[in-house]
Amino acid sequence: MADVQADLKQTPLYNLHKELGARMVPFAGYEMPVQYPLGVKKEHIHTREQAGLFDVSHMGQVKLTGENAAKALEALVPVDIIDLPVGKQRYAFFTNENGGIMDDLMVTNYGDCIYVVVNAACKEQDIAHMRANLGDDVQLEVLDDAALVALQGPMAATALSRLAPEVAGMVFMDAKAVTIDGVECLVSRSGYTGEDGYEISIPSAEAERLCRLFLAQPEVEAIGLGARDSLRLESGLCLYGHDIDTTTTPLEGSLIWAISKARRAEGERAGGFPGAEVILSQIANKNWTRKRVGLLGEGRAPIREGAELFDAEGNKIGVVTSGTFGPSIDKPVAMGYVATEFSALDTQVFASVRGKMLPMIVGRMPFIEQRYYRG
Repeated sequence: MADVQADLKQTPLYNLHKELGARMVPFAGYEMPVQYPLGVKKEHIHTREQAGLFDVSHMGQVKLTGENAAKALEALVPVDIIDLPVGKQRYAFFTNENGGIMDDLMVTNYGDCIYVVVNAACKEQDIAHMRANLGDDVQLEVLDDAALVALQGPMAATALSRLAPEVAGMVFMDAKAVTIDGVECLVSRSGYTGEDGYEISIPSAEAERLCRLFLAQPEVEAIGLGARDSLRLESGLCLYGHDIDTTTTPLEGSLIWAISKARRAEGERAGGFPGAEVILSQIANKNWTRKRVGLLGEGRAPIREGAELFDAEGNKIGVVTSGTFGPSIDKPVAMGYVATEFSALDTQVFASVRGKMLPMIVGRMPFIEQRYYRG
């Protein structure tokens, strides 16, 4: 175990986490805070009611430059990147030749570059994928010397605008370079909790100092990965490697909304991305056989990842991919895959947990109202 721990990387905020009493765990090759003394449930509620600060520096940050950077990246995703306006961010995913999802990512047009954030567990693979496929005229810079934090919750704008008043005028998916206490940062009004908030890329040397400023705001508490997981699950947001992966297509993953019209069969730049034939065929023929759905427990016991799902006759129909007890709605929440004939809202299914069949209902996601700020 000592050798495993020795191989783990640390984010620029590691010493601050330890000072704050975080319980550190291995995650995607890093030592990351799973919770602080406040505890996961209280951290979750605090983020929903005020503002939470999350260290997400384990994510991969990449800048793409060159005249054809947007066009080259667009060839790897079923998303409109060419017409992404300057100062705007968009959700995307890399697909493989079978239409499976290699990773989901955020893409921002900063004018002088395309900025990409990829998942921690996939970043080496994603960077290699981009290097191999973007072409020689696109320059790829990995931002190894930058931290990334998320300030999330209904009071996030109040807290951050004390330090950088211009962020108050941003709306959901806006992005700009912002100077915070003398440090130029990349700020987007986005996040992965279902709440209003910001993601902030900070030079590593200044990360701890700025995070201490954020935490000095009366609304802000440090929040760990445990609450980040329950917050995103209540908000119906996928976790790559659990709810979507290389074996799931965007249609199976209920992500058709993220496939841009320009890239669909009738769009001006139809297809042209890996797996396009499979994905466009599924859109045209509605012929996928399983679907990601939200699931609400009828009892109090949380239904965890890996629990098999059955119909009333005892036939296996699917599996849970994420599950926990939702502190904000006070009941078990999960998502998973079921055969499409069982995917309609209010369908009853049964989860097998320690030999018992626990009833669940297919519910609408998100399980709580998403509160992104749209102006």
